Amino acid sequence: MNTISFADLKLAPEILKALTESGYTIPTPIQAQAIPLVLEGCDLMAGAQTGTGKTAAFVLPMLQKLLPDASSSASPARHPVRALILVPTRELAIQVEESVKTYAKHCKLRSLVVFGGVDIKTQTPHLKRGVEILVATPGRLLDHVEMKSVQLNQVQMLVLDEADRMLDMGFMPDLKRILALLPKQRQNLMFSATFSGEIKKLSAEFLTRPKLIEVARSNATAENVTQKVYLVEQADKHVLLAQLLRGSDATQVLVFTKTKVAAGRLAKQLQKDGVAADAIHGDKTQLERIQALDAFKSGKVTVLIGTDVAARGLDIDQLPMVINYEIPSAPEDYVHRIGRTGRAGASGKAISLVSPEEEKYLKEIEKLIKTEIPKETAVVPHTPKARAPRGEHHERSRAPRAEHAERSHAPRPAAPKKPSHDPWFDKPYEPSGAAATPAKQPEQAANKPKKEVAAIFVRRPS
Repeated sequence: MNTISFADLKLAPEILKALTESGYTIPTPIQAQAIPLVLEGCDLMAGAQTGTGKTAAFVLPMLQKLLPDASSSASPARHPVRALILVPTRELAIQVEESVKTYAKHCKLRSLVVFGGVDIKTQTPHLKRGVEILVATPGRLLDHVEMKSVQLNQVQMLVLDEADRMLDMGFMPDLKRILALLPKQRQNLMFSATFSGEIKKLSAEFLTRPKLIEVARSNATAENVTQKVYLVEQADKHVLLAQLLRGSDATQVLVFTKTKVAAGRLAKQLQKDGVAADAIHGDKTQLERIQALDAFKSGKVTVLIGTDVAARGLDIDQLPMVINYEIPSAPEDYVHRIGRTGRAGASGKAISLVSPEEEKYLKEIEKLIKTEIPKETAVVPHTPKARAPRGEHHERSRAPRAEHAERSHAPRPAAPKKPSHDPWFDKPYEPSGAAATPAKQPEQAANKPKKEVAAIFVRRPS
């Protein structure tokens, strides 16, 4: 399979010229298997690890099939939407459409990308001029349908890219609405890095006798990615991350957190440490996300922190390292995260910082990928963390020696525990029978003799 070239796949000269100009001559395994099947008109369910060339596997045969409809006419009627590519995230949508433009540069076929987070009015005029290939996120596509700025009644090919992620993000209702708007007779292609039970159920709903392609074991991780786990307390993760980022191999690092808040907070902490870091997540505007990604690709930012939304949409050549600051609770997301490194045959490193609370998720990940990841207990020095800034050190030096010694040995100062004002609140919870009976008063109060109170009556003169 490695000996064939793109020319052997019987692609049109215009497409081959664009491939040659981009430096591509040998198809990847997923491309070599998928392109002939798509050209034959088969529905396809294709699985491959991220970074193996899935985009070209459906874009190249799509262009080939649409070439007879290519037109230089300015009339929108000559450029209806003939191919629809649905993707889960803005970043992935942008990159897929960039690939379409690259491969179609010598074809008279128009393409456009539409996604949320930007003013819909900027997209509407381009849609109304007509495009053959439309790349879209499901929600924004339905916005355009409601505004009547796009018609989908001439779609010949439908592609679901990263289909598993679309289901994870709750796009199933939107997908069903979109499918109802498409012609019954069409070719359907589903591409995904993982195949879950939900994905197979979805494929049964809209694929017709699909051909199945898997170029690697389902849910496998790339062999050229070195994986490692550091077992570390949650409170020590920031110090350990700062150590790792000072390493010689940390020239460009993608760091993953679970939440947008954690991503933003971590970026600010690293910036205070002097690290050129930035965050990319859903709360940022599209312009801010594009600027952060461009700065990362150009090297102005060496550490980019993102959530799982970024895991599917970032395509960075030669990314040497990925760090899971927090490992995902869904094991499939681990596969996608570390798939950002080791792309196109390059080597990569994936490091995960795992706290005791996260070890249950680590076991699920190892079960999914059928691999035990090497582990190392992290040694994190606490002295730099406990050292006070200059302004505070002078004040602390006045404290009694015993108290100062106690603070210097503590890895992190804890707030003094307030004693309970009533011993009853410190007693353990008493289950059901006790709940029905009145609570006993504290023992001291029960044994205390009752005081006699004298009553004094005063008679007022009449």
